[in-house]
Amino acid sequence: MTRLVLVGLGGNTLELLDLAAATFDVAAILSENQDHTPDFEGIPVVPFADAKLFTDCQFVFLIGSEKSYTRRSAMIARLGIPDDKFATLTDPRAIISHRATIGRGAVCSAGVAVMARAVVKDHVMIMPYSIVHHDSRIGRCSIVGSHVTIAGRVTVGSNCYIGSASAIRNGVTIGDGALIGMGANVVADVAPGAIMVGNPARPLTPRDGDGSGRP
Repeated sequence: MTRLVLVGLGGNTLELLDLAAATFDVAAILSENQDHTPDFEGIPVVPFADAKLFTDCQFVFLIGSEKSYTRRSAMIARLGIPDDKFATLTDPRAIISHRATIGRGAVCSAGVAVMARAVVKDHVMIMPYSIVHHDSRIGRCSIVGSHVTIAGRVTVGSNCYIGSASAIRNGVTIGDGALIGMGANVVADVAPGAIMVGNPARPLTPRDGDGSGRP
């Protein structure tokens, strides 16, 4: 069985550990949080710097939230792991069209559907029961929450965060680094770096939130 190293020890890892363990021999978890060492449920927990020691392993990067999504590409680059060493995790309960394309390091959780001619780029995480319809593209390192509907011919840029239970209208383009809030309905193109909330979705302004730039 192929050995796998999970990068990050947070909620995503907790939710995906059963899938990883069913498909691979989980050799270690990489974490920069010293409170996580020396192990988690018998799996060794080691710092990022030790990634180079696992020469016989593949990796999957599971760090990502509404607070860290814009930094995912930089964190992956810092690991210094060749692209061909990243594994793809696909739950057997996911539906992946044979005409779809799934990139290296991508994760498709239980109940996910990726339809014909959709493209999911490297290191994308799609959480449970989300659907990516025909001819849509999800850019590198983006995160799609649970129960999201991405209609046909949608383009999601890189390093985006698509909040749970949101819906993206067909043909919409979402720029790099954008965040779509939970339950938002996106009916028009979204500028790079924008934070969109509501129905229909509108840009978040400081007075709408707490001034932190997050919903």
